Amino acid sequence: MKRVHAEPFDFEFDLQRTALVVIDMQRDFIEPGGFGETLGNDVSRLSAIVPACARVLAAWRAAGGRVLHTREAHRPDLSDCPRAKRERGQPTLRIGDVGPMGRILVAGEPGSQIIDALAPHAGEWVIDKPGKGMFYATDVHPMLRSAGITHLVFMGVTTEVCVQTSMREANDRGYDCLLLEDCTESYFAHFKSATLEMIRAQGAIVGWTAPSDALLTALDAQGH
Repeated sequence: MKRVHAEPFDFEFDLQRTALVVIDMQRDFIEPGGFGETLGNDVSRLSAIVPACARVLAAWRAAGGRVLHTREAHRPDLSDCPRAKRERGQPTLRIGDVGPMGRILVAGEPGSQIIDALAPHAGEWVIDKPGKGMFYATDVHPMLRSAGITHLVFMGVTTEVCVQTSMREANDRGYDCLLLEDCTESYFAHFKSATLEMIRAQGAIVGWTAPSDALLTALDAQGH
């Protein structure tokens, strides 16, 4: 078992029964010209976590751990994108519209792809999800269960939306979850800090949080 010094108390996991989950590190959210920027957000806040995410991903792969990447992406005909979602807010471009990186949040388009620095390797799971949570309208749960996965380590964007939603869904399905604090970000700093507090409140009601260095230390530890 590995032990991570986390909040509100240590997080223990068996590497062979744990998956690293990389939530929506897509060009549409991270890079200028994507959907995130059309909503009026400063995407540099999200791109700032990429080096820390890359370090964790490299170490996890070296340790032989399973990796799951998610992408928020809809079918080209938008049949899985409710009108209430597409028409919400006042973006300069909406889901399905053509932007600098192709159609916004549509599967297969350049903008829906994971950024090069965190690109999936052969054999890693890659899931397109039509909702904010990774379990909604996907086969993630049976896939994880068939692989014997019981614990999940999360990183990605955005903290208060797709990351937190996926963690809450996972918690309801019986997974123990850890969120890496410096490997997740929001377009709004106070949203991130509030989410971290909510996740670990009341004895890890949703899950644990820890800096990525604590996970890297645990991966390096021998025999424990």
